[in-house]
Amino acid sequence: MKTRKLGNSGLEVSALGMGVMNLSFGTGKAVEKSEGVKIIRAGVERGITFFDTAQGYGPYVNEKLLGEALVPFRKNVIIATKFGFKLENGAITGTDSRPENIRAVAETSLKSLKTDYIDLFYQHRVDPTIPIEDVVGTLKDLINEGKILHYGLSEAGASTIRKAHAIHPVAAVQNQYSIWTREPELEVLPLCEELGIGFVPWGPLGTGFLTGTITPDTKFDSATDLRASFPRFTKEAMKANMPVVDMLRVIAKEKNATPVQIALAWLLAQKPWIVPIPGIDKVEYIDDNIKSVDLVLTTEDLNYIDNQLSEIKIQGARLDEGLLSMSE
Repeated sequence: MKTRKLGNSGLEVSALGMGVMNLSFGTGKAVEKSEGVKIIRAGVERGITFFDTAQGYGPYVNEKLLGEALVPFRKNVIIATKFGFKLENGAITGTDSRPENIRAVAETSLKSLKTDYIDLFYQHRVDPTIPIEDVVGTLKDLINEGKILHYGLSEAGASTIRKAHAIHPVAAVQNQYSIWTREPELEVLPLCEELGIGFVPWGPLGTGFLTGTITPDTKFDSATDLRASFPRFTKEAMKANMPVVDMLRVIAKEKNATPVQIALAWLLAQKPWIVPIPGIDKVEYIDDNIKSVDLVLTTEDLNYIDNQLSEIKIQGARLDEGLLSMSE
């Protein structure tokens, strides 16, 4: 597996990371714990060293699964987790980045992950009630105490990133980014390049849509699948957005690849400090995904994709209104 550096942070990770949320939460029923451990360890065996989880996935259930799976490999992997949601009765009810909550989540996450340090600790969503200066001040203290090694921001805008970085260097920004979600290109990616910050796209496969396995008739269980509330996953929107998948299929056929591999290779081709973290809940998905690391898209390929996308009007907001309101 090739490696990449997340900006100037010193963090070197596999060129493709692994988001483990789907094993416990978010896009269907959770897998059995033993199966989850097997899938995560299969990622390690295939060279993945960068694993992403969060306090809110479960909550804590996903961290516990990842911690158990990675105990034998702890020194050789990079673990990223996140804080910043208010949790009530196991449900996310808002943001909470008060310094005392950041510390409390860090301590709980350390126990859940069975580790004495967190490699990368993200603020999951910007908290409009807490100055970013107070957030970063707390994270800087945790770094000085050795409880976290680096910090990052998720779903943050350029102004917040710049303010945070001025207090203590931001190692990575994790925002949604893919062929059909390109907002970071406007301000966030140029800023990351300017400041030497790594970028970690979540949802690099369009939360499943870009795999080509979803059709306008696909139904999402509102009890277990977040996509049931995403405007981009209504029947009408999926039907309107199918040309994106059709384009991926055309290029995939030419390259003897899969739509998944094209979508990930496209992200990898954007910048050398971009490290996608596709959500993986099956071993065969790992084998499919990692082939993207060695797939070369030429300038002509990339221009073709841009030209095709310019003709497609993506329909539907990427997240539901509640989650979008937590983004900045």
